[in-house]
Order: sequence, then structure tokens, then C-alpha cells
Amino acid sequence: MELLNIFFLLIGTFGMGVKAQFGFFDQMFGGGGRQQEPQDVRSDSSWYAQQYENAHCSKYLCPGTLSCVSFPHHCPCAWENVEEKVELGEGIAVCASKGGYKAGETLKKIELARKGLL
Repeated sequence: MELLNIFFLLIGTFGMGVKAQFGFFDQMFGGGGRQQEPQDVRSDSSWYAQQYENAHCSKYLCPGTLSCVSFPHHCPCAWENVEEKVELGEGIAVCASKGGYKAGETLKKIELARKGLL
């Protein structure tokens, strides 16, 4: 009986040693099923500059969306669900937050602002 207890004690000790060994590797290499917290993006523009530099475009590369278009005023808005593109003339376009529920309301507000009425 005592021999059986010693046997189970050795098996238990061996099992704990194996668990400790692999637990060390889990911690070292990020295993163990634990999710790592997402990290904030960097505060410098080097990542964006690298993407811009590596983008291939034979026409005009839009700085806000990295889209390749024929003319600068053809650049799409980055957030088309909440922005509206307004062409101001002479090939100039801006993206502005949608002004409300009616189509064209953003353009009306920009025109009022250009006239100094808003």
C-alpha cells in the first residue's frame, strides 16, 4: 500500500513538473489561451508614410485613402457612410460630415459658410 502511495506521489510530482515546464513556455511565447490587450497605434506618421511610399499609382494617389484616381478631385471620401464629398470648383473637393437627413444638405451649409452666412 505504501509503495502504491509513493507511486502516485511520484506520478503527481512528475505531472506538476511537466505542467510547470510547459507553463513557462506558455508565458514566454504568449500561449495559454490568454488574449493580449490590443496596443494603441503609434503617434508618429511613419507607418502611413511607408504605405504611401509603397503604393503604386501611375496617376494621382489620394493622400487620405491611398486610392489611385485620374484627378485629385476624384478622390473618394474615407468614410462614405458619414461623409459627403463636395466639389468647390476648379478641381477642388472636400469631404465633410453629412449635414443631416436630406441629400445635399452638406453642400448647402458649405455654400452658406463660403458666403459668410453661417
